[in-house]
Amino acid sequence: MKIGIDLGGSHIAIGIVDKNGKIIEKNEKRLTKVEKRDIKNSVKEYIVEQVKQLKEKYTVKEIGIGMPGWDEDGKIVYSGNLGIKNYNLIEELQELELPIKIQNDAKCAALAEQVYGSLKGYDRAIFLTLGTGIGGAFFLNGQLLKAGSRPAYEFGHMVIEKEGIPCQCGRKGCFERYASMKVFKNNLRESLQLDETTRGEELLEMLRRNSPENKDYELIEKVVCQYIEDLSTGIQNLISIFEPEVIGIGGSFVYFEDVLLDRLKKALQDINKKDEQRKNIKVVPAVLGNDAGIIGAVL
Repeated sequence: MKIGIDLGGSHIAIGIVDKNGKIIEKNEKRLTKVEKRDIKNSVKEYIVEQVKQLKEKYTVKEIGIGMPGWDEDGKIVYSGNLGIKNYNLIEELQELELPIKIQNDAKCAALAEQVYGSLKGYDRAIFLTLGTGIGGAFFLNGQLLKAGSRPAYEFGHMVIEKEGIPCQCGRKGCFERYASMKVFKNNLRESLQLDETTRGEELLEMLRRNSPENKDYELIEKVVCQYIEDLSTGIQNLISIFEPEVIGIGGSFVYFEDVLLDRLKKALQDINKKDEQRKNIKVVPAVLGNDAGIIGAVL
C-alpha cells in the first residue's frame, strides 16, 4: 500500500492506494483562513497526524505528494496558490520514516487519468485541473512531456486578456484568473450577493434549478456565459498549439459537469465550425474525479 496526498490551495486529501490504483480509505479537510495564515505548520501537522493513523492500520511502503507549483529535489520551490517558497516539506516529514516523493498536483492527476481513467489509450492528450487555479499536462505518444526541472505546461498562466486581472505569478490576464473554478464560484457569489461562506454544493443546486422563471436567471446566465467564453478561449489556444485527440478536465469542475460541460463543448464546436477535425475533439471529465491527484501522487 502507498499513501497519496493531494495538497491543494484550499484543501488536503490523504488516501491509502492499493497496487491497482484503488483508494481504500480517504480523509480530507478544507483549510480555514486561520490555517492558511500558518500554512506550513497546518499542512505538516495534518499530514503527520493522518499518516501516523494510517500506518497503524496498513503496511505502507511510500508516500507521494502532489502540490500546486514548482518542486525540485523534494523542495517546494514556489507555490503561488499555497503562498509558499523554498520549503523542504520532505525534510519536515522525516519523522514519518517513509520514502517520500513530491511533484506537481496537475501532473499527478493527469498521470492517474492516463493510466486508469479518461486519457487511457490516447497518444496526444491535454489534461486540465480546474480548481483554486488551473494546472495542466500534455501527453505525446502516451508519455507525459516534461521540461527539465521546471514544471512546464502551466496552462493556467497563459495570458488570455492583455493588461487583465493581476495574477499571483506577477503577470496580468492569466487564464486561471478567469477560468478557474474558484473564480467561477466567487463570481457567482458576488453577482448574487451571497456570503463568501456559501459552499460550492449550494451554488451547484442554484445552477441546476435555474430557469427563465427564476428571479436571478439573468444574473446567473451572465456569469455562466462569461465563464464558458473565457474557458473556451483558453482551451482553444491549447488546441491550436497541441492538436490533441482528447482534452480531459479534472479538479472541482467534475462536480459541475452536468451544468457546464455541454455548454463548453458547444462553445468549442462553434469556434471550430469550419474545421471538422478540431470540431470533433473529445472533451471528457476526469473519471477519477477529485481522487485523481491522490492516485497519481503514488505513480
